[in-house]
Amino acid sequence: MQNLDLVIEASGLEKSFSGRAAVCGINLRVPRSGCFGLLGPNGAGKTTTLRMVLGQCRLSGGELRVLGQPMPAAKKSVRARIGVVPQLDNLDPDFTVLENLFVYAAYFGLRRAQVAQRARELLALVELSDRAGTRIGELSGGMKRRLSIARSLINDPEVLILDEPTTGLDPQVRHLIWTRLRGLKREGKTLILTTHYMEEAERLCDRIVIMDHGRIIAEGAPRDLIRQHSEPDVIEVQGAPAELEQRLMALDGGRVERVGETLYFHTGSARNAVALLEPVPDITYLHRPANLEDVFLKLTGRDLRE
Repeated sequence: MQNLDLVIEASGLEKSFSGRAAVCGINLRVPRSGCFGLLGPNGAGKTTTLRMVLGQCRLSGGELRVLGQPMPAAKKSVRARIGVVPQLDNLDPDFTVLENLFVYAAYFGLRRAQVAQRARELLALVELSDRAGTRIGELSGGMKRRLSIARSLINDPEVLILDEPTTGLDPQVRHLIWTRLRGLKREGKTLILTTHYMEEAERLCDRIVIMDHGRIIAEGAPRDLIRQHSEPDVIEVQGAPAELEQRLMALDGGRVERVGETLYFHTGSARNAVALLEPVPDITYLHRPANLEDVFLKLTGRDLRE
């Protein structure tokens, strides 16, 4: 029996390529409305999971239902109810901004007359009304990204999948996109977000799954994950000598990490550490609250992934 409160329900979901496991029997529940984050380093299995959700690749094992329908059997009907903002913009350079919306609408069987008003409203939403007649090649990267978001909404989807929607954008454009996505949440849309910006996930997501090596290693609301997996305070120290590192390690209730020339002191009581650091010459330090990036790095490690 389908659960109407879930847009995605996966049990024991598996996917292998040439004998190599990309997704290893995960259980995934994405509730209706709000923003759900799917995080992980490169190669964690995020993209493969989303491809199965969209019916773009077959399951190697397990069960998957999207919007109450079995996948990939129901991929055509399910895809009509989902919008996608891909990681790389794939707008058609031969058409104008407005024509891109009309062409995309045709893929869903929608005629120009049916979506003309909605197309104009979507361009207003992403502040591109004055660019309706502009060719794609004349747009900035931020404009193309905003148009990709508008295009993904042309079929009025119930679910919007955003694959790294603000990568490479300047802060002004990023904040504009965040504002628009919050508005979609208020309208009752379900957003599924992948991003490497932990600040973005922390600001937008109501619930987060962290994946690594094809498995789910943590799940919960951002603030809950921070409380569960990190000390409340972090002090970043630049130029700390080995002797100072040893003194910090001797403090009660602290955890020390050295990454290159930076020392990270994770603690539940920063007062003693600050008192220790304050008189030390030739160092700089930053005292801040723990955040989602601290959790991500603790759980997945700091090694580079290719």
